[in-house]
Amino acid sequence: MFAGLLGIFIGGGQALQTAVNSRLRGYLGSPFYASLISFSGGTLCLALVALLSGQSLWISATTWANTPFWLWIGGSLGVIVLTSNILLFPRLGSMQTALMPILGQVLMGVLIDHLGWFGAPQQSFGLTRLGGVILVLAGIFITVVLPNLRQAKNTVASGLWGWRVLGVLAGGLSATQTAMNGTLGRLLDSAILAAFVSFFLGALCLILLVALKEGRWQRLPQAFQAGMPIWCIGGGCLGAFFITGSVILVPLIGTGLTVLVSLLGLIGGSLLIDQFGLLGSPRKRIHAVQWLGLFILLGGIALVRLG
Repeated sequence: MFAGLLGIFIGGGQALQTAVNSRLRGYLGSPFYASLISFSGGTLCLALVALLSGQSLWISATTWANTPFWLWIGGSLGVIVLTSNILLFPRLGSMQTALMPILGQVLMGVLIDHLGWFGAPQQSFGLTRLGGVILVLAGIFITVVLPNLRQAKNTVASGLWGWRVLGVLAGGLSATQTAMNGTLGRLLDSAILAAFVSFFLGALCLILLVALKEGRWQRLPQAFQAGMPIWCIGGGCLGAFFITGSVILVPLIGTGLTVLVSLLGLIGGSLLIDQFGLLGSPRKRIHAVQWLGLFILLGGIALVRLG
């Protein structure tokens, strides 16, 4: 019960983070700079939480030497996923940009569980879990795709299939990051420290990316001068909550179920943000069929859990 509620909350936090970062991007005029501010804020937030809880941020040379190198690249994968979404949005539109990575997350999460990749707890893939995954995909289709079928028809050109594949691969990398961070948290015996490492290395990658692409660092003070609310820089703390929660959940319920439960919170939170126009987002009417899709998605998660 605790794991399920935590997963839903971190997914809802991710939906809020998306809305906050969207406003931040609007003021800064650069998605990469906005991501850098978000990652940097998350890094500082996690460092503060670690210090207040008496945890050290120091990692010994022995730990670095005895830990597989791939466990330290979770933050870099997060940057790749973020950049992929930036590239996909103008080509596929909002609906497919959301759907393709979700498909990749679900499929890769189940595969990681079945094969025990990246140190994740191994969970066999039986008929019950298969039925649950089918229900999850059906729920996602009903919630995300059905209300946007007209948009889907406008983006069926065969030349876009390469971008759709990129979206699925980006979702797979997101699930991989979740598994890696979960294993790293277990080895370091600290979910907060593992999340800090992920955010810190991701921020370093974004500093390099912004330096190469932007070449200027005045956007943030200019945004405040233009009247940007202070809460616009708080998306990183919500992201830190998501990563830390994922690190806690993976050893408990596995990568696949962590992905599915957080997706329920993400989609549900996104619908609520649209319904009420939270954080300055444009209000959009939520169709009854979308709530039906959420219930189907919840039923699929229950089947995966039973499996």
